[in-house]
Amino acid sequence: MITDRLARALDDRLRLSPITRRALAKVFPDHWAFMLGELALYSFVALILTGVYLTFFFDASSADRVYHGEYAPLDGATTSAAYASTVRLSWDVRAGLLIRQTHHWAALLFVAAILLHLMRIFFTGAFRKPRELNWLIGVTMLALALANGFTGYSLPDDLLSGLGLRILVSVVESIPLVGTWLAALGLGGEFPSDSLIPRLFITHVLLVPAILVALVSLHLGILVRQKHSQFPGPGRTEHNVVGSRLWPSYTLRTLALFAWVLAVLFALGGLVQINPVWLYGPFEPAQSTAPAQPDWYIAWGDGALRLFPPWEFRIAGYLVPGPFFPGVVLGAVTFLALYAWPFVERLRIRDRRAHQLLDRPRDHPVRLGVGVAALTFYVVLVVAGGDDILARLLRVPVYDLLGLFRVLALVLPVVTGLVAYLIARALRRGDAASLGELTRADLRRAAGRAPAPRADEGGVEIPAPDRPGERVELWPDGGLWRWRYRDEAGQVALAGNRAVRSEEEAVEASRLAYPGVDRVVVPGPPPPPPPGRVRTALRRWGRAAAAGSLLVGLLVDRRRRRGQRGGDRARPRDPAE
Repeated sequence: MITDRLARALDDRLRLSPITRRALAKVFPDHWAFMLGELALYSFVALILTGVYLTFFFDASSADRVYHGEYAPLDGATTSAAYASTVRLSWDVRAGLLIRQTHHWAALLFVAAILLHLMRIFFTGAFRKPRELNWLIGVTMLALALANGFTGYSLPDDLLSGLGLRILVSVVESIPLVGTWLAALGLGGEFPSDSLIPRLFITHVLLVPAILVALVSLHLGILVRQKHSQFPGPGRTEHNVVGSRLWPSYTLRTLALFAWVLAVLFALGGLVQINPVWLYGPFEPAQSTAPAQPDWYIAWGDGALRLFPPWEFRIAGYLVPGPFFPGVVLGAVTFLALYAWPFVERLRIRDRRAHQLLDRPRDHPVRLGVGVAALTFYVVLVVAGGDDILARLLRVPVYDLLGLFRVLALVLPVVTGLVAYLIARALRRGDAASLGELTRADLRRAAGRAPAPRADEGGVEIPAPDRPGERVELWPDGGLWRWRYRDEAGQVALAGNRAVRSEEEAVEASRLAYPGVDRVVVPGPPPPPPPGRVRTALRRWGRAAAAGSLLVGLLVDRRRRRGQRGGDRARPRDPAE
C-alpha cells in the first residue's frame, strides 16, 4: 500500500509512467553473444562493490610502517604503509583476503569480457552505421580498463608491481624530447617518489572509475535509443527486433547472469590464490624478481619489449631508445587502428547504409582475416611475456625461446590470417553450410585456382540441407548485378527490386533477405524481342502526331496572345482615368 502510494505520488509529479512503460517494452535479442556486454557490466559492478570495501583498510602512502600481524615472516619488518596495509588486509582483516582476491579476479574478467564483446562486434560488423559512436566508446573503455587494472595492480607496492612500474616509467622516458618531462610530471619527481602511490590511488578509485561510469551510462543510453542489432533469421528484418521484452523475461535472465557472475567471482576469490604479495616482499629499487609476469591483459606489452631487438638511433640529435617502438608505438598504432576501422571499412567497400542485421564472420573474408591475424599476433606476444617461465618448465635456454617467438610473431599471424580469409571465401562462395563440410574444391575455388560453377556452364547446385529446392540466382545486367529468389517446389520466383554494382553486394543483399539459401550465377532473363513492323510504324506515327499537335497548340496560343495585345491598343481611354 505504501509502495503504491509512493509510486503514484512520484508519477503525479514526474510523469514517469510513459517512459517506464516504453523502457519495459524494449525488446532484446535472445542470442547468447549479446550477454557478453552484460558480463562486462556485472564484473564492473563487482569491482565497485569489492573496491569500496578495500578502501576502508588500504593506506595509500609510501611512508614507512612497521608491520605487526599474523604473517610471521614479516612481523616487525619496516615496509611502506601501502604494502603493510595490503598484508594486514590479507591476513588480519576478516574476509579481507576473500574480497581482495575477488576484486582481482573481477578485474581480469572485466577486461576479458570487454575484449570478447569487442570481438563479437568486430567480426559481426556491429560497428557499422549507425553504431560507430558506441564502437568508439567501447574502445575507449578497453583502454581505460587496461589503465585502471595496471594502477590497481601497482598499488600494493610489492616487488613484482614495483618492477612493472619501473618498466612503465622507462617506456614513458623513451619518448623522444618529452619523455623525461612526462615521467617527472606523473611521478612528482624521480622514481620512486613519495607522491606515486597517492596519485595511483586517486587515479584508480576516482578518476578512471568516474569516466568509466559516464561511458557505460552513455553506452547504455545510445543502446536504448537505437534499435538493438540482431543476427539474420526468419522474421528478422532491418526494421524490427525479434527477442524478449525487458520485463519480465529478459530481466529475470540478466539477473540470473548477475548472480552467476558474483557466485563465480567469489568462488575464485575464496578457492584460487592470486597475487600473493606477502611472498614477493616489499618493493626495493635495487632488487628485482625473476621469473616475473604481469596480468594477462598487459602481458602483450611485456612480450613486445622482450621480443623487439635493442635498436637505438638518433633523430635531430635526440636519442630514440629501444623501448619506444614496442612500448609506445605498438600500443598507439593498436588503438588508432581500432578507432579508425569502422571508417576505413566504410570507405573501402563504399557502404553508407544503416545496418540493423549483423553479418556472419564468413560474409567479410577481409575483415575476418585481419582480425584473426591481429589476435594471433597479440596471443604470441602474451605467451612471449612468459618466456622465462616456459624456459624453466621446458628446460631449454631462454634465448632459444626468444628467437622462436620472434619468428612466430612475424610468420604465424600471416598464416592464420590467410587461412581464415580462404576459409571464409570458401564458405561464402561454396555449398558448404559449416566448416566441417568444406571440400578441397571449395578451398581451391576460394584461392582462385578453379572457377566457380555457373548454371549456364553445367554447374550442379547442391541444395542446402535446411532449405531444399530453394536457391538465389545472380546475374549481370550491363554494368550492374541483379538477383532473384526461386522456390522450385512452390513455383515461386521473387526478383530483388534494386540493382547493385558488384557480385559481392548482390550476394550480401540476397543473404540478408534469404539466409541459408544457396546461390548460383545464371545468365539472367533473355532480352525482350524486337518490336514488329506494325508496332514500329504505329510508334513513329504516334510520335509525329504528338509533335504536330504540340506545334499547332503553340501557334494557336501565339495568335491568341497577339489578338489580346491588339485589342488592348484599340480600346479608347476613359477621361476619368
